[in-house]
Amino acid sequence: MHIQLGILDAIKTTGANAGTLAILAGSALALVRKPTLVLKAGLAAIFFSAFMQSFHMSVGPSELHFIGASAVYLLFGFLPTLFGFALGLLLQALIFEPADMLHIGVNSLSLILPLAAAHALFGKRFFQTKNATNVVWVNIVKFDAIYYAGVVTMVGFWLWIASVATPFHAWAVFALSYLPVVAIEPLFTFATIWLLKRHGNSNLLQSFTVVNKLKLA
Repeated sequence: MHIQLGILDAIKTTGANAGTLAILAGSALALVRKPTLVLKAGLAAIFFSAFMQSFHMSVGPSELHFIGASAVYLLFGFLPTLFGFALGLLLQALIFEPADMLHIGVNSLSLILPLAAAHALFGKRFFQTKNATNVVWVNIVKFDAIYYAGVVTMVGFWLWIASVATPFHAWAVFALSYLPVVAIEPLFTFATIWLLKRHGNSNLLQSFTVVNKLKLA
C-alpha cells in the first residue's frame, strides 16, 4: 500500500498529511481519556510494524504487505488500531525507510480510512455486548475483504489524482496481489485469537488487549 515516490506532487501529499492529522486529532481526546487505550495504540503500532516488515514486495505502483489488519484490530480494538497504523508507519519510516516520510499522510489515509469503513460496516459487531458476531474464519474473511478492498481503492484514488500517469492494468495487478492476503490472514488471525482466548483470564490480556470481549463459536 506504499505509493511509489515521485507519483504524487507536494500539494497532494501536503493535503494528505493535513487529512491524516485532522482524523487523528478528532479522535485523540477519546484516546487520551483512557490511558490503557494509549498503551494499546503503542502495542498496535509495534505489532503492525513487525507484520509489515515481515513481508513486503513491490507490485507495480505500490507495495504488497502483510499488514495483519484483522489481527491488530481484534487484539486491540478500533481506536488503538487507527492510531497504531499511523504510528506504525511513522516508526517504519524513521527506522527502516526514511524516504517514506514524504508519503506518511498518503499511506496513513490508505490504511485508516478503510479501517474506519470496515469497522462501521462489519467489524464493530465483534465487540457488541449482545448478539456479538463470532470470531470465526468466515467472519474474519468478511472483515478483511472490506478492509483490503478499501486499501486497493485508496491506492487507485492516489494513482487517479497523481501527476504521473499509471496504466489501469498496473493498479489491477496490485489489487489482485492482495487476494492471497485476504485468504491467508484470517487463518493467522483466528489462530492468534483462539490461542489467546485460552488464556483469557490473564490480567495482562485483560489490561492490554480486547480479546476478552470477543466471542468464539
